Amino acid sequence: MPRANRYFLSGNIWHITHRCHNRDFLFRFKNERLSWIHWLYESKKRFNIIVLNYIVTSNHIHLLVKDDSGDNNVPKFMQFLQSRTAQEYNYRKGRKGAFWEDRYHATAIDSDIYLIHCMVYISMNMVRAAVVKHPLDWHESGYFEIEFPKKRYCIINYAALLETVGFNSLEELQKNQREWIKEIIDKNEFEREPKWTESIAVGSECFIEKIKDQLSIKAKSRIIKKSGEDYALSESEIPYNAIFDTKNTTLRANNGQ
Repeated sequence: MPRANRYFLSGNIWHITHRCHNRDFLFRFKNERLSWIHWLYESKKRFNIIVLNYIVTSNHIHLLVKDDSGDNNVPKFMQFLQSRTAQEYNYRKGRKGAFWEDRYHATAIDSDIYLIHCMVYISMNMVRAAVVKHPLDWHESGYFEIEFPKKRYCIINYAALLETVGFNSLEELQKNQREWIKEIIDKNEFEREPKWTESIAVGSECFIEKIKDQLSIKAKSRIIKKSGEDYALSESEIPYNAIFDTKNTTLRANNGQ
């Protein structure tokens, strides 16, 4: 199956997903997940990437990031993060071979309510997988970090997140985050939503049109789909890989996503 051309559209928020090779549970142990978080901290600091949310599960990762550097640093950030994680793991285990699937996948996310929905979707990952009953029970996540903010080695850029979602304080964000999750759990809305992990972009109709215009000739085969109140830019014949100039992959359903 052919692959999409790789390119990067600057100035957007990205939901990035990447699965371990062969869907292996290489993050099954807490120390392996903490190792990835260590390299996430080093990577975001090195390449000046803003992290808004994240989770590392037993066999894949989710990141919600923004690059305000003007240098299109997300591809370099991902390459450093994933290569260092794999190298350290293989060295410790005396292992050879691929750690990650060959390509990560990135979806451009609109601001406002769309960003909030994506944050909640990421936070609910291990609840959807029936591993835990509440996001707070999975410590290697942005939800847990927001509830228990770090004074050192923090992953999430709290100031940038507050500005992006329009809250004045971390306490206000925490209160609303709890309410978002409670509403989802009370309604038992745990279904996987492929638009967040298999689309080129998700947001308002205006945002999707903007992304399509930015893609120009590359958007010729892309189609706009409406999903509830959301719109998604997708592609029917080839995987939604794209948007970056380094390797990435679409995440398939497993372990919650």
